[in-house]
Amino acid sequence: MRRILIANRGEISRRITRSAHELGIETVAVYSEADREAAHVVDADHAVDVGPAPARQSYLDTDRILEAASRASADAVHPGYGFLSENADFAEAVLRQGLCWIGPAPHTLRAMGDKQRAREIAVAANVPVVPGSGRIAEGELSRAEAEAEAVGFPLLVKASAGGGGIGMRRVDSIEKLVESVKATQSMAAKSFGDGTVFLERYVPRARHVEIQVFGFGDGTAVHLFERDCSLQRRFQKIIEEAPAPGLSRARRAAMAEAAISLCRATRYAGAGTVEFILDVESEDFFFLEMNTRIQVEHPVTEMITGRDLVAMQIDFARGRLAAMEQHGISAEGHALECRLYAENPAKMFMPSPGRLERFALPADSATVRVDTGYRAGDMVTPYYDPLLAKIVVKGADRELACATAIEALGKVDVEGVATNRDFLIACLRDDAFRKGAVHTAFIDMNHQQLLAA
Repeated sequence: MRRILIANRGEISRRITRSAHELGIETVAVYSEADREAAHVVDADHAVDVGPAPARQSYLDTDRILEAASRASADAVHPGYGFLSENADFAEAVLRQGLCWIGPAPHTLRAMGDKQRAREIAVAANVPVVPGSGRIAEGELSRAEAEAEAVGFPLLVKASAGGGGIGMRRVDSIEKLVESVKATQSMAAKSFGDGTVFLERYVPRARHVEIQVFGFGDGTAVHLFERDCSLQRRFQKIIEEAPAPGLSRARRAAMAEAAISLCRATRYAGAGTVEFILDVESEDFFFLEMNTRIQVEHPVTEMITGRDLVAMQIDFARGRLAAMEQHGISAEGHALECRLYAENPAKMFMPSPGRLERFALPADSATVRVDTGYRAGDMVTPYYDPLLAKIVVKGADRELACATAIEALGKVDVEGVATNRDFLIACLRDDAFRKGAVHTAFIDMNHQQLLAA
């Protein structure tokens, strides 16, 4: 493997380039018209234009991406996260073109990318799942009502082929069900090309805990401990940490074993994340989904384990990853990742596009890591996710990690767009958060209090 095309943009493209270069491998960036002079383009050894700014005409256009790989004489493709990263058809097309696919096998992407199929696999592997419905197609509204009564309220309407919280809606009563199902089906059809949905019991006071796994394709796998991603707005994470605070040793072990069981059942190959919902009251946990890619929040795992997950992906794909045993993987300290967004928390986190007139971030150090796809003067466009940077810190313990994160965020200086910097600091200073009393409804319940802090 001498040249990897990165089928992505922004900070994750830069992140992959960094690891590839450390392994002596060249990278090819792809860019839309909006990203022609972006930092990820500058970092790479080669770059290819893949079309207009809208993602569907560039970063999501399989033919354009494959043509770019051919033009640049790439011999491998890394999809990063989002865009085409969990698209089985794209992975198959990459392999048909004779390129190396740096990711799980297409059949795994297809099975785990279908949330309903993933639930069935989890049940077969004796992994507990959240009570839910079967697949509901467009036009099956009367069936949706019957399924909802069986699942119980409150519930979530979720896209069968979805991810990242896209289209997800909470429904508290039968009266709101039909409009929510229709809305989610419409967004799912536009976003994923699949308008089917399913219903899932909503756990009001839940934690979102996930296990980082790495499978070897032969039924064996290891885990790299857990992350807590409970601090969310609009079902999307803004602060993640590792390890998860307040979990008993027995609960950690049980969740890790469930994740490994799923890897064994699917003969999983490569990096992945098994996500669980943990009921705050009962401490029961339930399988939520499996992300068959590198996660946005992977740096917190890297910080506590000292492992480069992207390098592991690349080495595994080229047959150079040394055998790993669970007892050889250890963790030290506590890490936090704060997602800095161009958004306005006072206006329901509405994106804030514009030019970065000033963009100063803390310097990298032994305890602070900054991943970003932007520089001062760049435009934050409305075409893509408004993530500006990930401020990742490590401390000897959680208290020190929180203090380091607050100090690092205090060095963020952005002009030209609104950001959530002060909101992140308020979350980190909150007494309940400092005690580890986090859950997925934390921000919804404390929004005004956090804004006023």
